[in-house]
Amino acid sequence: MTAHATRAGEDADDLYVEEALALVKELPDRTPGARTPAPPSHDRSPEGECPGAHRHHHAAAWIEARSLAERAPRHGTRGRAGYLAPVSVPLASALGLTLAAPLTALTDLPSFDTSAMDGWAVSGPGPWAVRDEGVLAGHTAHPPLTDGEAVRIATGARIPPDTTAVLRSEHGRVDDKGRLHVTAATRPPHTVTHGQDIRPRGQECRSGDQLLPVGTPVSPPVLGMAAAAGYDTLSVVPRPRADVFVLGDELLVEGLPHDGLIRDALGPLLPPWLRALGAEVTTVRRVGDDERALYEAITTSDADVVVTTGGTAAGPVDHVHPTLRRIDAELLVDGVKVRPGHPMLLARTKERQYLVGLPGNPLAAVSGLLTLAEPLLRTLAARPAPEPHTLPLRDAVSGHPYDTRLIPVAVRGDRAVPLLYNGPAMLRGIAAADALAVVPPGGARPGQEAELLDLPWASGGMGVCFT
Repeated sequence: MTAHATRAGEDADDLYVEEALALVKELPDRTPGARTPAPPSHDRSPEGECPGAHRHHHAAAWIEARSLAERAPRHGTRGRAGYLAPVSVPLASALGLTLAAPLTALTDLPSFDTSAMDGWAVSGPGPWAVRDEGVLAGHTAHPPLTDGEAVRIATGARIPPDTTAVLRSEHGRVDDKGRLHVTAATRPPHTVTHGQDIRPRGQECRSGDQLLPVGTPVSPPVLGMAAAAGYDTLSVVPRPRADVFVLGDELLVEGLPHDGLIRDALGPLLPPWLRALGAEVTTVRRVGDDERALYEAITTSDADVVVTTGGTAAGPVDHVHPTLRRIDAELLVDGVKVRPGHPMLLARTKERQYLVGLPGNPLAAVSGLLTLAEPLLRTLAARPAPEPHTLPLRDAVSGHPYDTRLIPVAVRGDRAVPLLYNGPAMLRGIAAADALAVVPPGGARPGQEAELLDLPWASGGMGVCFT
C-alpha cells in the first residue's frame, strides 16, 4: 500500500483545499446592501458532491450529525430505548442480535454433581476396591459408594452418592488385586482432598440467577450459555430491515463504461456493508432520475430504513429533497460538515421509518454510511457503540478550513498511514484501508492522534456476516 505524504500542489488533498478556497470565495457578501449571488449549479462530476455554499451554514457538524442519527429513534413513539420491538427466535437464528430480555438461568448449572475429570469416584481414604461397572456421562444414577470403594468415572458423569472425591486417571493405579492406590507425588499415600475434581450442583449458577443483562450482543459463547441454561429460543432485538435505492440514469450493471455511462459501484458495495452494520437488506433496486419513480419507491417501502444514493444535492435531477417535502418528511440532518459526503441527509419519513440519503460518489457514500447509517442502525438494533480509539498519523494530512475530513488509512503497527486516492469518487484508497481517520478542520500534522472508524472486515471481530 502506498502511504500518502502531503506535499504542496499534490493529488487529491489539494483538490479539497482548492474546493474550500472556492467555497469561501462564493460565500455571500455580508456588507450592507450587498446582493446574495445565485447558488452555483451542480452536476454528477467526480468532484461535484458539494450541494452549494448557500446551504453550507445549514449543515450539521460531523460529530453532531452522528449524535443526531444515534438519538433519532429514541424520540417519538418508539420510546426512550429507541430499538425495534423484540422478537423470539430459535437459538440458531440469534447470532449477532442483541438480548432484549435478561438471560436468566432456568436450572442450576451444573444441574447435578458431576465429575470434572476422567478417573475414579472414591469414597473415604484409600486404597479402594474398584467396582466392575464404570459410570459414564449421560447414564442414569449409580448406587451409592461404600467407604473404601471406588468406581471408574468419565468427565461430565453424575457423581454417585457418598463420593468423597474424584481421583484423576494420571494420579492413580490399580494393582493386580483390583485395589486403587494414589500415585501422585504431591499427595500423601492413600489420601485425596474432599470434593477434589467434583463440580458441585449450582457451582456456576442457581436457577433464577441473571447470567447476562439486556443489551448483550449474542455471540457464539452466549448461544452456548443459553443452551446450557435451558433455552430453546431467545428474546432479541431484530435486525432493522433496509431497502436500498440506487439512483441514476447513468449507471450500468455490467460491462465497461461507455458513452457517458458508468458502472454502478454502490449496488455491490452497500448491501453487504449494511449487513455488516446489522441490517437485513430486504430490497436493492435501481431507480432512474425520475421524481415520480423515487416517490413510488419511498412511499411503498415498509422497511425500517430506506437508503438512497445520489440525488441529495441541488442539481436538475436531484429529486430526494423535493420528494421528502412532498411526503412531509421530517428532515433531521440536512448536510454535514464533512468531506467527502457533505450533501448527506437523514429524515424521518414515517412514524417508524427513516431515510438515509447518501451522496452518489462512492467514497462520499461510505462517509455517509459511517456518519449517519451506522449510528442509526446501531440504535435500532440495540447494539453497543464501539469503543473509540485513536492512533497517531504517520504523515501529515491537509484539512478543509471548517469541515471534518474522513481519510482512508492503513494501520501499520502503532501508526495510521494515510492512503492516496481519497477523492469523493474514488474507491481505490478505501479498498486498501483498515479504517477511516477523522481529520479535524485545518488538517493534522505527522504524529498527531486521530480517531479511527474501523471498517467491518478489518476490525477483527465485529461478529457480523456479509452474506
